[in-house]
Amino acid sequence: MTDCVLRPARALLLAALLGSGLTLSAASMAQVSVNIAIGVPPPAPIYEAVPAPRSGYVWVPGYWDWDDHHRKHDWKKGRWERERPGYVYESPRWIQARDGWVLVPGRWDQGGYKDKGKGKGNDKGYHCPPGHAKKGEC
Repeated sequence: MTDCVLRPARALLLAALLGSGLTLSAASMAQVSVNIAIGVPPPAPIYEAVPAPRSGYVWVPGYWDWDDHHRKHDWKKGRWERERPGYVYESPRWIQARDGWVLVPGRWDQGGYKDKGKGKGNDKGYHCPPGHAKKGEC
């Protein structure tokens, strides 16, 4: 008789665990972006020779990242990134904000460079990512 009482309780417990697991996995998939302003501007970029073009890939140039543990900038070397048709890679860049310097992370933008700054008032700040000019995308 106790077995009959425990079965619904076990089923309810199992359903609760599975439900909470689905909720946690959905929450863990959410992306969070935190911008930290630092008072130290990044050093000048380090020159890296751009390798010969590689079919199906885009060269992502190196950039200065902030190493909070060592409290200094850390150079991240350039690398190949698999091409995403219909998208253009925007390299990470540092901007000076009100509270200090902020790193804007690199990202894939859907057609972000096709307008070459048109409609934005000027072409200031526009640059063609490496490898895209040869493809006629800039």
